[in-house]
Amino acid sequence: MLNSETCHFWVAGRKADSTPVLEMRKHGAFRFCVKTSAYVIPAAGVASLIYRWSDTPSHPSTRSLDFPFNFLNGVFRSSRAFFTIASCVVDYKRSLYGVSASSDEYQRVLSEIHQRSATKILKLCDDNRGFYVKAGQFVAAMRQVPKEYSSTLSVLQDQAVPCNFDAIRDVIIQSLGKDLSEIFFSFDEQPVAAASIAQVHHAVLKDLQEVAVKVQYPGLQYLMKFDLATMGFLSKSVAWLYPDYRFHWMVSEFSKNIAFELDFIQEAKNSERAANNFKNNSMVEIPCIYWDYTSSQVLTMQFCTGQKVDDLEFLKQTGINPLEVAKVLVEAFAEMIFVHGFLHGDPHPGNILVSPRGPNGFSLVILDHGIYKSLAEEFRQNYCKLWEALILMDSQAILQLGEAFGVGKFSKYFPVIFTGRTIDSKSTLGSQMPREEREHLKEELKSLKMEDISSFMESLPPQFLAIMRTDGLLRSLVSKLGAPQRIRLLAYAKYSIRGASKDASFVSGPAVFLVYKFKTTLKYIYLRLLLEIIELAAYMGNIRHTLAVRLRRFISSLGGLVHSPLFTTPLMVAPQKKCRGC
Repeated sequence: MLNSETCHFWVAGRKADSTPVLEMRKHGAFRFCVKTSAYVIPAAGVASLIYRWSDTPSHPSTRSLDFPFNFLNGVFRSSRAFFTIASCVVDYKRSLYGVSASSDEYQRVLSEIHQRSATKILKLCDDNRGFYVKAGQFVAAMRQVPKEYSSTLSVLQDQAVPCNFDAIRDVIIQSLGKDLSEIFFSFDEQPVAAASIAQVHHAVLKDLQEVAVKVQYPGLQYLMKFDLATMGFLSKSVAWLYPDYRFHWMVSEFSKNIAFELDFIQEAKNSERAANNFKNNSMVEIPCIYWDYTSSQVLTMQFCTGQKVDDLEFLKQTGINPLEVAKVLVEAFAEMIFVHGFLHGDPHPGNILVSPRGPNGFSLVILDHGIYKSLAEEFRQNYCKLWEALILMDSQAILQLGEAFGVGKFSKYFPVIFTGRTIDSKSTLGSQMPREEREHLKEELKSLKMEDISSFMESLPPQFLAIMRTDGLLRSLVSKLGAPQRIRLLAYAKYSIRGASKDASFVSGPAVFLVYKFKTTLKYIYLRLLLEIIELAAYMGNIRHTLAVRLRRFISSLGGLVHSPLFTTPLMVAPQKKCRGC
C-alpha cells in the first residue's frame, strides 16, 4: 500500500547550495518563522470574529447558552491548534533543510520528524478533545498517511467526561417538548457511554420497553463550526506555505462526516435503511428507532447488549470463535459495499458489539449510524469489476477502471492499496510481498513528488475515500481477531460477484436471465476455487517451511549427539586373559 515508508505527506525540504548548511538553516528558519507568524498569529482572532456573527445554529438555545465561555474556549482551542501545527511545520523546515531528498539520512530524519509531529498532534487531540479526537481518529484510519501518524493517533479513544445531567435533561425537554417523567418509566442519570459529541443513557419507556437514549451535548453546533473553521484554515495555511502539500480533501471529507453525525434525524434514517438491507441476515442486528422520542439532538433506540467486537477475553469466555466473528464482520461490510451501495463509515470496535444471541451462537450489533456513504450505481458496479480484476490480477482491466474512477496513471497502485501486491506481482494473493518487489516499489514511490500524491488523493472520488477508510478499519479489526487475510479477500470476491449480478433483472426474458445468473455463478465458483488453491499453496508452503526447520533442528541435534561425551570418550575394553596354551 501507499504507506508511511514511501508517502511523504507532511514534509518539505530543499537541497543545499554553496552557502554553509548551518548558516542557511539559521537564515531560512528566521525567514520562515516571520512568514509563519505573519499568517498564523491573527488566525484565532479572525476565526473568532467570523463565527461571532455566523448563522444561528439549529438548536435555538445554543447561542445563548454560555456564549462568552464557548467563545473564549473556541479561541483558546484554536490558538493551541495553530501553535501545534506551526511548531510541526517549523520542525520539518529546519530539520530537512540542506538534506538531500535522495539520501538515506533524509529518510531517517523524515521518520524522526514524523514521530515528533505525530506526538504533538496526539497531545493536541487529547487536550482539545471533542472534534479533534474525531479528526485524529479519521487521520489514523487513512492508510495513506505516514505510519508514524496512523500508529500514534490510533490510541485515541472517543471517550469524554460525562456532561452534567441537568444540561442533558434540558436538551431532552427542549428537543422533545416533554418532561422525562411523561416519556420514561425510568431513566438512568449515569450514562452507559460518553463520547465526543453525545452520551448514551439507559432508560425504560412507559410501555416497559428498554431503550438507549443518545443525547447531544449542548452548544456543540457552535463549537463544531469553530473547530472546523480552524482545521480548514490550517489546511489552507499549509497549502500556502507548501503549495504541493494539499490536505483540503481530508478536511472536506471530515467536515461532511461530522455534519451528518450531528444530525440524529439523519442517523435514524440511516439506521432504518441499514436494518432493511439486512432484514434477511440473522447474524446482523441493528437497533430499531423510536421515532416519537427522536429529534435532531435526541435519538431513542432499542437497547442492545453485547461486548466490543475485539474483546477476545469475552469471546473466549462465551466460546465464540474469533475467526467466525471476523468472517461475519467482513461479509457484512462487503455486502454493504458491493451489494447495498450504502456503507457504514465508522466501524470502530465500540460501534460493533458481539451479542451471545443468534443462530450460530452469536450475532453482530452495529451501532452509530451517523456516518454513511451512499455509492452511486455506476461507481458500485465499477468497484465490483475492480475487485474481480484485482483477484484475477487483470492489469489491463485495472488500468481501464482507473480511468473510469478518474485517477489515471495512479490506478497501477490499486493492487498495492487493497491486496498488498504490485500490478505485475508474481506472488500469490494474500501472501507477503517479496523483498525484491517491496524494495522496487519503495524506490518507485520515492520518486513520486508530493504534488503527485496530492493530485492522486484529490482525484479519488469521495466514495473511494470512504471505502478506503472503512477498509483500513476493517483490516485492523480482522487482525485483532487473529484472522488471516484470506477471509477478507474471499468475502470481497464473493460479494463483488454478487454485486455485479445484483441488477440482472434488466436482462430481457427468463431464459436469458437464467443464463446470466448461471454465468455469474460460474464466475464466483472460479474465483472461489482460485482463492482456495492459493490458500492451499500457502498452507503447503508453511508445512514445507515447518518441516525444513524441524529437519534442521533434528540434524543439529544429531550433530550435538555425535560430539557428546557418549561418542567422544573411548570405550573401556576389559583386558583379555591369555589362554594357558599360549
